[in-house]
Amino acid sequence: MAKWLLKSEPDAWSWDQQVSKGTEFWNGVRNHQAALNLKHMAVGDQAFFYHSNIGREIVGIVTITQAATLDPTDPKGRFVGVHVTADKPLPRAVTLEQIKKTPALQDIALIRQSRLSVMPISDAHWNMLCSMGGM
Repeated sequence: MAKWLLKSEPDAWSWDQQVSKGTEFWNGVRNHQAALNLKHMAVGDQAFFYHSNIGREIVGIVTITQAATLDPTDPKGRFVGVHVTADKPLPRAVTLEQIKKTPALQDIALIRQSRLSVMPISDAHWNMLCSMGGM
């Protein structure tokens, strides 16, 4: 199974809202590279839930429960979304500041492509970030 990171602005869609809803359609992605990443997601893949702009931290883990389908919020029908289900919170949020200070994490897309909202995470980086988050 692949690993991912999904960014959300917590004032638009927060971890608490995701947990409350359980399963939600992850939509509104309008960047072509991020959309391609959504298309590569498979049922059972996991993703970090990252609060962007406010907080700038990994706060939880979601599981992909339905592969990419057309995003009904896209009037031109070019972009997709996936269904995600809240899995578990991280015992300790992992901040962007912590990530930037960790030499072994310098090559992840969160640092290299800071505007990308959906990105792959290697198994090694996943394990390191989970450890940093108390898992």
